[in-house]
Amino acid sequence: MPLMTNEPGKIMSSVSLNDYLQQCSQRIDIALARELGSFDSEFSPSPAAALMPQLTDAMHYSLLGGGKRIRPMLVYAAAEAIGSKPSIDSILDKAACAVEYIHAYSLIHDDLPAMDDDDLRRGRPTCHRQFDEATAILAGDALQTRAFELLANLDCEAGLSLALIRSLAAASGQRGMVGGQAIDLAAVGQQIDRQHLETMHRLKTGALIRASIRMGALCAGASAEQLNHLDHYGEAIGLSFQVHDDILDITGDTATLGKQQGADEARNKPTYPALLGLEAAQQLALDLHQQALVALENFGSGADQLRALSAYIIQRRH
Repeated sequence: MPLMTNEPGKIMSSVSLNDYLQQCSQRIDIALARELGSFDSEFSPSPAAALMPQLTDAMHYSLLGGGKRIRPMLVYAAAEAIGSKPSIDSILDKAACAVEYIHAYSLIHDDLPAMDDDDLRRGRPTCHRQFDEATAILAGDALQTRAFELLANLDCEAGLSLALIRSLAAASGQRGMVGGQAIDLAAVGQQIDRQHLETMHRLKTGALIRASIRMGALCAGASAEQLNHLDHYGEAIGLSFQVHDDILDITGDTATLGKQQGADEARNKPTYPALLGLEAAQQLALDLHQQALVALENFGSGADQLRALSAYIIQRRH
């Protein structure tokens, strides 16, 4: 399917986006492995990694076992929209890694028996199935704390480091992803309205996506006005991401999705297709894409990758 733009009758070639996705994926995968760091510290001066091989393996298994890398890509693309420079590449890499570490930790914990109790993630056994439940919990904890350690040790002005930590922490905790997951668990088997559902997903999925965009823009020195426009963009694509995920749970297949198709319906979880119907949910995703494009109207060609990523989010197959 061709990628849409905000100009009627015109399409954006998927070739350039595919190249961008590949370049960003390669860049972030190298950085993720590099920035995961050593297990040695002032608390464990001996080769500590040798004493905890299963934890090390579980972290690498969950972090480097595939994934779309959309959140780190949004860090890079937001910086480009503002005007990224080679001098901030290292800071951007670490910010992108921090976001993906948080995302990876959240997936490990979401899959646990006490949460969604999933057996499959990215086409492979989930972390607690591949290892064990205790190791999975610890691997998630270690990835989460490594994210903030990275941001605290950035080679930049303290004000930027603090702003990045503040953005990621707010998006990750009870006012963001964790709060959304709590609402999600409480909503299983319940009849909820559209406002309730949107609130849940703006927190569970949307908050970290908005933080990714904000963090990239902050690294590139965005103004308050630019941050405001990008936040509206992030709010739109954060919701469209979840709407499309709900659609894929119905229209996709297990092999392509890399996780069990129909799992939401089987658990009687509230979704947009269940609440609105499939066609109305698909139209909502399109409407949100258009809202995202409108939010970028004051940006030039530097924001083209953000525009393309918005289209990609509602056209992906997994």
